[in-house]
Amino acid sequence: MTGSPWWDLALGLAAALLAAWLVLLLALVVARPRGNLLREALRLLPDVLRLVRRLAADRTLPRGVRVRLGLLLAYLALPVDLIPDFIPVLGYADDAIIVTAVLRSVVRRAGLDAVRAHWPGTEDGFAAVVRLTGLDRPRS
Repeated sequence: MTGSPWWDLALGLAAALLAAWLVLLLALVVARPRGNLLREALRLLPDVLRLVRRLAADRTLPRGVRVRLGLLLAYLALPVDLIPDFIPVLGYADDAIIVTAVLRSVVRRAGLDAVRAHWPGTEDGFAAVVRLTGLDRPRS
């Protein structure tokens, strides 16, 4: 392309990183909560973070669930996001979507009772978590 193998490598890596970022962004769009649930997820984020920390520390849960939750906490602690946090509303939306997707998988694997036992918030907040995880819909 450019005649220099180093420039070709750099351009190839940049293109691969851009493609991976776009795929992850598309995955966020697909996994996002529908309707007002995204706003609810943002409102519940502090309680959900406490819930994730408590669940990750619970030795009675399957190891895969705890690993998933630990990786989620590591992602949230990293300063690099798919959408930078300084962008109003959207900056925290990617965090809320990823937390929601992980919580869905945790609830399906560990059960709703485990989540309920560790929930630090109100009953309304827990009902919103149930809606976010999709457990209020009948399974087909």
